[in-house]
Amino acid sequence: MRICIVAEGCYPYVVGGVSSWIHNLIKSFPNLEFVVLAIVANRSFSGNFVYELPENVTEVHELYLEDKEWQQKKKKMRRSKLSKEDYYALRSLVLNQEVQWERLFDLFQKSSTSIEDILMGEDFFRIVQDSYDLQYPQIVFSDFLWTMRSIYLPLFFTLKMEVPKADLYHCIVTGYAGILGSMAKYFHGSRLMISEHGIYTREREEELIKADWVQGVYKDIWIEQFRKMSNHAYERADIVTSLYERARTLQIELGCPAEKTRVTPNGVNVEMFQDIPGKQEEDLAHINIGAVLRVTPIKDVKTMIQAFGYARKENEELKLWIMGPWEEDEEYAKECFDLVELMEIPDVEFTGRVNVREYLGRMDFTILTSISEGQPLTILESYAAGKPVIATDVGNCAGLIYGEGDSFGEAGILTHIMNVDEIARAILKLAASGKRRQRMGEAGYKRVMSKYKLQDMKETYKQLYQDFARVMEIPWTEEDFKPSL
Repeated sequence: MRICIVAEGCYPYVVGGVSSWIHNLIKSFPNLEFVVLAIVANRSFSGNFVYELPENVTEVHELYLEDKEWQQKKKKMRRSKLSKEDYYALRSLVLNQEVQWERLFDLFQKSSTSIEDILMGEDFFRIVQDSYDLQYPQIVFSDFLWTMRSIYLPLFFTLKMEVPKADLYHCIVTGYAGILGSMAKYFHGSRLMISEHGIYTREREEELIKADWVQGVYKDIWIEQFRKMSNHAYERADIVTSLYERARTLQIELGCPAEKTRVTPNGVNVEMFQDIPGKQEEDLAHINIGAVLRVTPIKDVKTMIQAFGYARKENEELKLWIMGPWEEDEEYAKECFDLVELMEIPDVEFTGRVNVREYLGRMDFTILTSISEGQPLTILESYAAGKPVIATDVGNCAGLIYGEGDSFGEAGILTHIMNVDEIARAILKLAASGKRRQRMGEAGYKRVMSKYKLQDMKETYKQLYQDFARVMEIPWTEEDFKPSL
């Protein structure tokens, strides 16, 4: 069985989170062949893998969403080249009507018409003019036209992508990945599974609302663009998984048929965190707080630093360990380093990328101040090590801390996002009581053992993959799907 993993902006270029999940999934089934179709911003990412690819990954294909710069002064209007049917299919896309996706797949895959011919053609101009006249006559048309070209360029690159053949396309998000999976299913007659760690449409909407690079009605146009791509992916998918029940509910609210949805929780290798090194002699004078994360804006490390700084003034035993790479966004990382200096906060250690097993046992508790998450592996790893967690109320963090259908009790403290004072008080509360930390750590350990073990996740995906193989009548044996130990 040949499985194509379709991922956007993560594996194998970025460590942690979804990338770790994909890497573990592929390694879990060493007898299955995997192909990776990676969606990245531009060619600067090409081949810059931070993971050593498992032996059962036979190919890596890359799609670049920003593969060409569009500058008005270099482009001239071109004559119309589209057939009547293709014209109305393109119009259905831009005007947000019932999109004729399969006609668009054929247009971009089978015709000799280039992306430049379409974007700079009379047909696209007329379609955009119709959209402008119907919905946006209050803004400058020339700005609107060039913005629409920039909005549709990444999608058109996606539609032009030659998708490798596979039996199953396993998309880790909807969006552009979902369109690739839908297109592959249309052309190759394959099956399509989508596994969302966060709800892609909602995440893009939140990002756009806060973004400075896009203003006014263009925010709404971008949001609608992501929504219609995701809706088609939901429509074409055979199975759509999510990590927790609330995420599944959101998928249904966004248009995914309920009968396609499954909840498949994350899993961590609990055994890996057994018998890990505990506190060392230099740690005994401190209450160690661990933050396992990438130093990026979505993790809101600045709020963490500020909250720690205020807590540190009241409790001089506190020490913060920020464990993870900062190369992904060096400008933001520098701002974090500068903030520590500006606030004159002692005992903040940026370790860079580390083997978390060597550090987690030395921590008294961990902290996560993200503004967006799915079901964070770092929380599950903390629980596997018996450590309680402070986390912001995003994704499934509330369910992981308070439990969903179990009676183990609280395994940490939940706070609101970007609330420096509340997070500082949570730090001081956990620091003040070793008994509280021990009780919460034990609750977390019981919780991870009850339903978040890596073996449980492997068994779930083994069953899903086997079901697809049966439906597609692909010859297989139990050995093919035997998970790694």
